[in-house]
Amino acid sequence: MFQRLLQRFRSVNPADPVYARIVAQARQPVFYADLGVPDTVAGRFEMIVLHLAVVLRRLRSGEEERSAMPQGLIDAFFRDMEYSFREMGVSDVAIPKRMKETIRAFYGRAAAYEAALEAGDGEALCQAIGRNVLGEGGQMGNATRLAHYIAESDAAMAKQPRDELVRGAFGWAVATTETGMTAEV
Repeated sequence: MFQRLLQRFRSVNPADPVYARIVAQARQPVFYADLGVPDTVAGRFEMIVLHLAVVLRRLRSGEEERSAMPQGLIDAFFRDMEYSFREMGVSDVAIPKRMKETIRAFYGRAAAYEAALEAGDGEALCQAIGRNVLGEGGQMGNATRLAHYIAESDAAMAKQPRDELVRGAFGWAVATTETGMTAEV
């Protein structure tokens, strides 16, 4: 009797493997060690949002626009954020407020990144990354390198077949470090 009830709660979001790939990419050490992204909860959040925005942009273009995958990715992201808040000890009473702030931050940043990528405006992308990801103390050179990496990743995503994207079998560009070396990410 309870088996059917429990199965309802065990359903797997088909976007989970894709979201896991986004998170794995956003956690690559090169971003934190070489490109000035703060290795903090906020810095990791910003990198996930940045990478998620690129994948969502690709999924919302063309035929995939009608797919449930974009919403599944957004759901996975917010579920992950809520879980993280709980792991950090945020009280049940404070969770809704923190989630509201997270939702506002996500949509604002994603819109800024998408607008800059859509317009091919590298300067706007660099400014948005500098402001959101690196913060006030961030070096503009690092913002430029991150913006270049994101623009290259966006171009690479546009060329990848939908079935690979939906399976999470997609690639990213190569990030350039402060020393001019390239790092596979």
